[in-house]
Amino acid sequence: MQHDEAAVQRAVRADRPRLDGPMSESMLAGRLNVRTREFTVKEVPKPTPGPGEVLIKVAAAGICLSDVHLIEGELSPLFLSGDEVTLGHEVAGTVAALGAGVEEWSEGRRVLLQAGEEKAGWVHTRGVDYDGGWAEYALATAGTVVPIPDELPFEQACIVPDAVSTPWASIVRTAQVRPAQPVGVWGIGGLGAHAVQLLRLAGAAPIIAVDPVPAARQRALEFGADLALDPADDIATRVRELTGGAGLAFAFDFAGVAAVREQAVRCLERDGALVLVGLTDQPLSIRNGTQFSYFGQRILGHYGSEPGHVEELVALVRHHRLDLSRSISGTLPLTEAADGVQRLANKEGSPIRLVITP
Repeated sequence: MQHDEAAVQRAVRADRPRLDGPMSESMLAGRLNVRTREFTVKEVPKPTPGPGEVLIKVAAAGICLSDVHLIEGELSPLFLSGDEVTLGHEVAGTVAALGAGVEEWSEGRRVLLQAGEEKAGWVHTRGVDYDGGWAEYALATAGTVVPIPDELPFEQACIVPDAVSTPWASIVRTAQVRPAQPVGVWGIGGLGAHAVQLLRLAGAAPIIAVDPVPAARQRALEFGADLALDPADDIATRVRELTGGAGLAFAFDFAGVAAVREQAVRCLERDGALVLVGLTDQPLSIRNGTQFSYFGQRILGHYGSEPGHVEELVALVRHHRLDLSRSISGTLPLTEAADGVQRLANKEGSPIRLVITP
């Protein structure tokens, strides 16, 4: 998706916050006004955990493309009460205080937070529908807190919800990829890069990565792709050559671009499926509907992950099956969050994940 750099610069403003307030009762937070789309880092009251809640001292919080979309106005909260929200749905840190009735956690415990929770039958997203982790402290319902091993750095732990769990869920739940199935991944950014790594873990073969950026294609090969192609290449022909003429069982779209989807569909085998993970509000069209139907091909929509997927990934890290050390493209202090947003929006350095460290 193309980004309006001027719009980002207008919307994102990192004011140097005043630090002369009572620090025991206030904290810094990155706040978005969803009405004006203005983002500022400023002092706000430090939250106090209520019954069933845990206060987390934030150590790391990821910057996601969804955060950019929120600032640009392409995404809007569905359940937010009020005009402002603290951004950040990828969060890790330590337990700082416990609300009434919380007995399963202890202060100082290293944890990450689920990216959202179900309320009244609807999923509410942290940092979108309620305050997230671009702050010195964050509140969490006790059931959304996940313990992490001591050997997992906070910078890596924070990106497990969403950056890693979303592609993992698209692979194991939505597509249900089996070993030796040929797959393609379009868009090797924050989610697509992890998809390549996780598809390798799931046993998919071969794995074909497609991205217009040379650095992203090289990264795909380093993460386990068997072939990395420029979308300007004759992708369908190369796919047929590598799969013995069959095509792909699954084509994962992490780009959310119409041209990508049309290209990916042409690479599918009989009964193959296009898995839509990249978000876009653009219409979805199939150029040759008769052929698509004749071959029994499918389109599968995918969004987010479930709590169990995050827990699975933490276990995979704990048992040394998954290495996220290459995923952190840089860290920034909270006061420079606006710079991180612009770097991601402009794809400076082709980042996988930039992480805020309050």
